[in-house]
Amino acid sequence: MKSKNQSGVKPRFTKAGMLGYFMKGSTPLFAAVIVTSLIITLLNVIVPKIIGFTVDSVLGDEPVPQSYGYIVGLFGGIDHIKANIWIVAVAVAVIAAVTFVFHYSRMYFNTRANQVLMRRMRNTLFSHIQRLPLSFLNAHNTGDIIQRCTSDADTISRFISDQLISLFRIILLLVLSLVFMFMTDVRMAAIATAFIPPLIGYSLFFFFKAGRHFKKCDEEEGVLSTYAQENLTGVRVVRAFGRERYERDKFEKQNSYYTGLWVRLEKFMAMYWASSDLLAALQLLSIVVIGTVFCVHGQMTSGDLISFIAYNTMMIGPVRQLGRIISNLSKAGVSLGRIGEIMNADEEAYGEYEGAISGDIVFDGVGFEYEAGKPVLENVSFTVPQGSTLGIIGGTGSGKSTLGCLIDGLYAPTAGKITIGGRDVTQIPPATLRKNVGFVLQEGYIYSRTIAGNIGMATDGADDAGIRRAAEIARLADNVDGFANGYETVVGERGVTLSGGQKQRVAIARTVMRGTPYIIFDDSLSAVDSETDAQIRANLKSEFAGATTVIISHRITTVMHADNIIVMDGGKVAECGTNAELIERNGIYRKIYDLQMSLPQDLRGEVNND
Repeated sequence: MKSKNQSGVKPRFTKAGMLGYFMKGSTPLFAAVIVTSLIITLLNVIVPKIIGFTVDSVLGDEPVPQSYGYIVGLFGGIDHIKANIWIVAVAVAVIAAVTFVFHYSRMYFNTRANQVLMRRMRNTLFSHIQRLPLSFLNAHNTGDIIQRCTSDADTISRFISDQLISLFRIILLLVLSLVFMFMTDVRMAAIATAFIPPLIGYSLFFFFKAGRHFKKCDEEEGVLSTYAQENLTGVRVVRAFGRERYERDKFEKQNSYYTGLWVRLEKFMAMYWASSDLLAALQLLSIVVIGTVFCVHGQMTSGDLISFIAYNTMMIGPVRQLGRIISNLSKAGVSLGRIGEIMNADEEAYGEYEGAISGDIVFDGVGFEYEAGKPVLENVSFTVPQGSTLGIIGGTGSGKSTLGCLIDGLYAPTAGKITIGGRDVTQIPPATLRKNVGFVLQEGYIYSRTIAGNIGMATDGADDAGIRRAAEIARLADNVDGFANGYETVVGERGVTLSGGQKQRVAIARTVMRGTPYIIFDDSLSAVDSETDAQIRANLKSEFAGATTVIISHRITTVMHADNIIVMDGGKVAECGTNAELIERNGIYRKIYDLQMSLPQDLRGEVNND
C-alpha cells in the first residue's frame, strides 16, 4: 500500500498491497494449502526412485545403492524383497494412500480459503462503493462496475486459489526433479535443463503480448454488461416504442465484437500452447534417444533411465504450467487493476454522526461544474432562513436540481460555499448532514419489496403505525388500502406496478418517516394532480411546521405559497422574491405565471401534470 489519498480517508493500494488486503482472514488457510501441496510434491518425487530401484536391483542384478542400504534393511534386505516383491507394491500403495489424504486436505483448505477470500472481496467492494461520491458513480456505467465486482473478482480468486498456490508446488517440484536428475546423470540433466530457458522465455513473450488483449476483453465485457443491465432496467421503454429489434441488434453487434476479441485471443494462446507442446516433445525425444544410447553402451542403467524420464516429465509439465500461470497472471493483473480503480477511488469522509443541526441555509457565490469548463451554476447567492420555505422554479437545465444535491452534500461546489447554521456543508460529516436533510427526488427509486418495506427503509425500527402515518401525510394511504395485500403488497423492480404519482408519494412517505429538520422536494410532486399536490403540501406544513423546506418545481401552484421564491435561468439566479413581488416585476416568473394560470382549468391541470 502507498500513501494516503487527498482526503486522508484511506491508503492507496498497489496491486500487491490490495491482494494482501483481500487475503486477510484467508491467509492461514492458503498457508495450509501450500504446506499440503509441498507434502504431496515430496511424496510424488519418491515414487520414481522406488521404480528405478525395483527395475535395477529387485528385478535386475544391479547392486543396491549405498544410500538405499538402511531402508532396504528395514524390509529384510534385498533378497527378502526379491522373494516378496509385493512389498514394493504395498510401499507404493501406502504412498498413494497418504497422498490421497493430503490431496483431500489440500482441496478442503483451498475451497474454504477461496470462499473466505471471495466473501471479503465482495463485502469490501460493496461497502466501499456505498461510500463513493456520486461523481465517481456517474462517471462509470453500472454494468461495468458490476462486471468488475463479479467477473474480475472471480478471476483474481481463481488465480490465487489455483495458479498462485500451484506456483509454490511447481518451484519445489522443479528443484527436486533437477536435483534427482543431476544425481542420476549430469550429462542428461544438462540436456534436459537446456530446454527450460527457451520455454520460460517463450512464455514471458506471450505474457507481455497477451496482457493488453485480456484488458481489452475485460473492458468490452463491461460494455456488454452495461447494455444488458440498461435494457433489462428500461424494458418497458423498449417495449413501448417497439425497439426490441434495435436493442437486440445493438447487443448482438457488441456480443459479436466481444466474442471476436476472445476468439483472436484464444488463437493467440493456442499458438503458444501448440508451439510449447512442440518444444516439450523435442525435449522428451532428445532425452529418450540419448538415454537409450547411454543404456546400450552401459553408461546408464534401465532403472535410472526410467526414473530420469519420470522426473523429466514431472519437471517439464510444471515448466509449461509455469507459462500458463504467467499467462493467467496477466488476466489477474488486469482484473486487479480494474478493481484497484474502484478501491483507490476517494471515499466520502463520513465521520461520526454529530446530532441535529440548525440554522439558515446560505449560498454564497456558489459555482458548480459536472465537467471542467462547463459550468452548471455561476455565482449563485441566496439565504433560506431557518423554518422558512424556499421555492425554486426555472426551465429545464437551469440548475434547479443541482441546488438540492449541493445542499445534501451529494456534490461539492467548485466555487463559493454553502453553509448551514454558519457551518460549511463540506465540513459537516455526510452522516450528520444526510440524517438532518430529507431529500425527495423527482424519480425516487422504488425497490422490489413491499410498500411498507419501501417506506420504512429510510429509518431504523420503523413500526406499522409510523408507516401508515407517513402514507397518510403523503396522501398514499387510500391507494394502499385498495391493494389486495395493503402495505404488504410487493411492488416490482423499480416500482413497476405503481403509477408515477404513487411512486412519488412512496418516496415522500419514506422521507416523512425520518422527520428531518430540513426537507428538499426536487420536483417530487410533478406526477400528482394539483389537488393532491396542495393536500400533500398542507399536510407537510402541518406535520413539519418548524422544518426548513426547499421546494423545486416547474409548477407555479407548488411554489407560489413559499416564503421566498428564486427563479433559475442558465445556472444563475434571475429573480428572487415572494409570489406577489415576482408578479409585479413582470419578468420570467410573471411569464410562467401567466402561461400556467391563464389556461382553462382542465388544460391548466394537464400543464401542471406534464
